[in-house]
Amino acid sequence: MQKPNMKLGEILLYAGKITQDQLDEAMKDQKKSQLKLGEIIVDKGWLKPEEIVEALEQQLGFPIVDLTKYEINPNVATLIPESIVRKYKLIAIDRKENRLIVAMVDPLNFFAIDDVKLYTKMDVTPCLATSMDLERVIEKYYTNVLTQKALDEFSDSFAPIEDEIDTEQEMLEVATAPIVKLINSIIEQAMRSKASDIHIEPSANDIRVRFRIDGDLQEIMVLPRNNLSPIVTRIKIIGKMDIAEKRIPQDGRVEMKFNDSEIDLRISSLPTVYGEKIVLRILDKTNFNFTKEGLGFSKDDLQKLNRMIGQPYGMILVTGPTGSGKSTTLYTVLRELNVASKNVITVEDPVEYKLKGINQVQVNTKAGLTFAAGLRSILRQDPDTIMIGEIRDAETAEIAVRAAITGHLVLSTLHTNDSPSTVARLIDMGLEPYLVSSALIGIISQRLVKVLCPKCKEEYEASESEKRLMGIDADKPVTLYKPVGCNACNNGYRGRAAVHEVMLVNENIRRLINKGADTDELRKQALNDGMRTLLQSATDLALKGKTSFEEIMRAGYTLG
Repeated sequence: MQKPNMKLGEILLYAGKITQDQLDEAMKDQKKSQLKLGEIIVDKGWLKPEEIVEALEQQLGFPIVDLTKYEINPNVATLIPESIVRKYKLIAIDRKENRLIVAMVDPLNFFAIDDVKLYTKMDVTPCLATSMDLERVIEKYYTNVLTQKALDEFSDSFAPIEDEIDTEQEMLEVATAPIVKLINSIIEQAMRSKASDIHIEPSANDIRVRFRIDGDLQEIMVLPRNNLSPIVTRIKIIGKMDIAEKRIPQDGRVEMKFNDSEIDLRISSLPTVYGEKIVLRILDKTNFNFTKEGLGFSKDDLQKLNRMIGQPYGMILVTGPTGSGKSTTLYTVLRELNVASKNVITVEDPVEYKLKGINQVQVNTKAGLTFAAGLRSILRQDPDTIMIGEIRDAETAEIAVRAAITGHLVLSTLHTNDSPSTVARLIDMGLEPYLVSSALIGIISQRLVKVLCPKCKEEYEASESEKRLMGIDADKPVTLYKPVGCNACNNGYRGRAAVHEVMLVNENIRRLINKGADTDELRKQALNDGMRTLLQSATDLALKGKTSFEEIMRAGYTLG
């Protein structure tokens, strides 16, 4: 074992992990930045975090702890103040009498150990963990602590009033710092959890707060029933909604900054028998950096997409249920089409992401600016490319189709189960088949499936029934994976990926549309022309070990 006062750079050099030139370069960069030496070495791609941890273990004898699998004692996880935890990147994971077991990214940092000893009045046994694992665990435990602290502070300062209170009284209550802190901490916790929505739901006895994470709702906390009025009022205030109106649904919107992120909150209130329910949709505008290649299209489907957007005119539709990533796909395509020589205009409800160089119009039904009215006005603005947020009615559909056949590239969304049924939906809206066949370039149907956590997923042999449903020969051995759950994920999943069904409207499809062919005939022809169904796309992900059989069935339920 080496001397405990050796520095990290010396240890890595001694272990043969880096060269002297690399160490000199890293130390030079360290003087210019606030980063630690280990972070610089990882950023430069010389070593992985795990390799640094292994070198420290070998040279110094510090044990390694895998925080994704380690059962952290919740009673000790927050014993160390957050300021120390985040400053030194460490967390208490267990306690043995008067000794605290502390996972650290740098167990050689004796200043950190001394600070922990000073605050906790306990001896410290350091162990090693990767920086990434520590960040996840710190966010998990300390974000909850902040929210609970804000709740306690609010509860202590808020005097419950059983009867209805007037508007002035409400305004006075919600102007206080505790309620502001509580709402801010809930939003911040949602952002750290990468939630897409926050649900605040009153019941007879309490208020349930749930986050939608990776497509599933998860209960985060339960608040006292008498806190509903100031919470709702505060949210309405930030959303510029009418706080006096509690009988009808309302919509609001606000742009906020949290840390380095710019977020857009879409707020919806709904009167229920127990009071107003609030849903906040979170749009992180700083994280919109998708490319066509990053959307998850297969190689063949990506080629089809490129053919579609390369057309000078016609209509491209993206279909799927709410929350399936349709807007993300459209915005990504729009950025591709946004060049100086083209006039790109959108009409949306609401504008989810503001794109530089694109003229975006916000629908305002109260003022008479509907999709149809906005689209008519757009056509007088000499557009090359038009994006309609959603085709909701026959009038909008007809204008969009006529725009597509008169020299404009039109992009829009529609709520249908799969690509072939989209044609039937347009005809059901009253459009003539010849107009539909003339206008359509292609249809993209998509779903989002949950991605298995790579740290805890378990493999198993697929059953005959599973293979049959996936369209795989029963005699062929197939390995699938199932979710387990660990500290690094949400019940075995981490993140989501898109699966697609891309149908090019070629001459074969056009001929069938003009003949009045039904959805099954269109699907059969599209499959003959090389279309991969949602089920097939999801199955491919499962066979690669990225998702589970349950997600295959959920995404590919049309079984096309």
